[in-house]
Amino acid sequence: MAQREAVYTDKAPKPLPQFSQAIKYNGMVYCSGNIGMDPATSKIVDGTVQDRTRQALKNLSAILQEAGSSFQNVVKLNIFLTDMQDFAPMNEVYDEFFAFQPKPCRTCVAVHQLPLGTDVEIECTAAILEGSKI
Repeated sequence: MAQREAVYTDKAPKPLPQFSQAIKYNGMVYCSGNIGMDPATSKIVDGTVQDRTRQALKNLSAILQEAGSSFQNVVKLNIFLTDMQDFAPMNEVYDEFFAFQPKPCRTCVAVHQLPLGTDVEIECTAAILEGSKI
């Protein structure tokens, strides 16, 4: 029987006691939602939704790397926006990180509000492949 294993890196924001940054299980890594928080300051980055999207994806990248995976192995992302007007600007940054094919499956939905008043949150699931490039 496969064991669940918590993933932690100080290169991403410290998780609250109620959850883990990610869990590795049965060859997959399940990442909690990430917001555009700077792990060094524990503050939401200033600027635009693009700045916060970029930081959220950097946080996820660090967690995936710690887990032995990468964006190349992501199979599914869920993106939450507080305003669908931010869909196109968020996608511009998303394309910086996911410029390869095939693209992961993805859902993007508008929500009423997100933690700490941010405007974007991203979570993902990725495979952990033997000898994968990370």
